[in-house]
Amino acid sequence: RRMFPTFQVKIFGMDPMADYMLLMDFVPVDDKRYRQVTPTVLGAAGTGGYAFHSSSWLVAGKADPATPGRVHYHPDSPAKGAQWMKQIVSFDKLKLTNNLLDDNEHIILNSMHRYQPRFHVVYVDPRKDSEKYAEENFKTFVFEETRFTAVTAYQNHRITQLKIASNPFAKGFRDCDPED
Repeated sequence: RRMFPTFQVKIFGMDPMADYMLLMDFVPVDDKRYRQVTPTVLGAAGTGGYAFHSSSWLVAGKADPATPGRVHYHPDSPAKGAQWMKQIVSFDKLKLTNNLLDDNEHIILNSMHRYQPRFHVVYVDPRKDSEKYAEENFKTFVFEETRFTAVTAYQNHRITQLKIASNPFAKGFRDCDPED
């Protein structure tokens, strides 16, 4: 499944004529497994309802064994710095799975675990002895606000509706006028 919402970044400060590769990986935030606790709200007729504002994530135990560490290379990599800097870079092709046997090179994550996406910029060094400079030819960026809990099904119907409305492949799930 494609990651939702999509990771997007605006890049500045690259050498316009140099080649760069952009990639992402995901690291566990902690060694815990989580579950969502969603209290129901009794309506006038006594039926349960969803209480988004009062739902919370609780630790449900120790984390599952680590998944294979994979990286996702942006499909335009490598490209000149000028290309990367001219527009917002979107990782909209990045796909996540919880299938440990995945052979499609998707990023494998454990469901109900918390992850921190990391964005890496790698300078493609044209020197023959470039491996000597490998330590200085990349930069990693971590945006704390992108932390998330991996789920196999959305725990909130409002998020499900947002994804359906935003996903070009979810047309069959949308309510629409038959004439559209």
